Amino acid sequence: MEGSVLLPVEAEAFIESLEIFSLKDVGSTRWFRQHEHIEKLNMQAILSASAILDEYIKEMLVSHGKISVLVHEMILTEVWKQKIFPILCQLQDFTPKNTFPLYMVIHHEATIINLLETIMFHKDSCEASDDSVLDLVDYCHRKLILLAAKTDKDGKITHKVSGEAVMSSKEELQVQAAELEFDISLKALSVLRYITDHTESIRAINRILCTHNVPCLLVRLIECCPWSRCTADDVEKYINGKWQKIPEEDRLKMTKLDGQVWISLYNLLLKEDCQRKYDFNSFNKGQLLKLRSFLTEVLIDQLPNLAELQRVLAHLAVTDPELPRKELVLEQIPEMWNHIMRENSDKWKAIAKYQVKQTFNASEKDLRLQAQRLAQTYNLDVMESLLPEKPKCGCCGKQAAKRCSRCQGEWYCHRECQVKHWPKHKKACQLMMEANKRTQTDLSCENKVR
Repeated sequence: MEGSVLLPVEAEAFIESLEIFSLKDVGSTRWFRQHEHIEKLNMQAILSASAILDEYIKEMLVSHGKISVLVHEMILTEVWKQKIFPILCQLQDFTPKNTFPLYMVIHHEATIINLLETIMFHKDSCEASDDSVLDLVDYCHRKLILLAAKTDKDGKITHKVSGEAVMSSKEELQVQAAELEFDISLKALSVLRYITDHTESIRAINRILCTHNVPCLLVRLIECCPWSRCTADDVEKYINGKWQKIPEEDRLKMTKLDGQVWISLYNLLLKEDCQRKYDFNSFNKGQLLKLRSFLTEVLIDQLPNLAELQRVLAHLAVTDPELPRKELVLEQIPEMWNHIMRENSDKWKAIAKYQVKQTFNASEKDLRLQAQRLAQTYNLDVMESLLPEKPKCGCCGKQAAKRCSRCQGEWYCHRECQVKHWPKHKKACQLMMEANKRTQTDLSCENKVR
């Protein structure tokens, strides 16, 4: 299949093989094999969704009942990052030759939340998640709390970074993990919105409204807007995975992230089941009424459904809603996070020491083989097809269709632009050529040894 990462038969084999790991096994050879499979499943799911093709990855995950496995593995990686990774960074005898395997473990959570964002758009995926939807709600709530807590008054995400000019490899990993956390939290926002779109589970609604009071948390996100920031004379917004300068005439345009928050609020405040469940006490009412100042004509023109939310808030301002009905509800507690924490309680340091010796102590040969497998996973042409924006000419900035044949790293719209840009590109092109040549030579030598 042209432009695809996986054939349906390959995808089905990968999905059938998905399994639950223990915290101790994170980073093992078997774990990395599953990580590669999930990476490919994620890329194929995005390709199918963006090209409006048959979304067979979603269909197979639903039919094989594997969405709960994905949720478990995502939460397992979250626990590993919170409990094991800091200990690894503090161990003085841990000086890995290569931090790449560690980074792939850190990145694993981002891969799964990305895949879930793609498939949870569909109602059948939400229904097929069964009880794990409660774990997913809790996960999203944790990420949104983190997003709101790490946002300062200027709307910038704050990270603790070492003050030294040159950071160690472990310090670099910690910075990369903090930066990745921002992306993960934004993906969790989208997943939460899809849950509010589709779920009819009383337990999930109760958890969102009563246990976590998500509407007030969403109000806080509207106020601090962590995906928008001001720098000197410019306004930047986080769009398609990067900060972009916004022209003055476009600054009032709603971004996808703005839309996700507003649609979530619309779902939670206007659905009859939600209105009956939510406690509109004086605090909650005061927080929700803050939204009225943000519901401008410009905003409502872009998302007309918000006019109905505006009417509900106007009515709320002059009335005292009835107290929520006291109903007997047997609340089901999410198990994944609690089970992982309970199973590994008081074992964090022991697991970290085990992984130092057994998991993240690979030989040069093993690292090269791992890099080779991942290079096959991240096929260049496929990766480019996943980009939200088409490549642009390195000379004039127009949309480009041709690539430098030597380094494969720069794009051009016409031969004339390539010739004109060559004096500037020459040095970088030579460096990339030499790096590619060394990599190919190393791989060839490795294959001969094998």
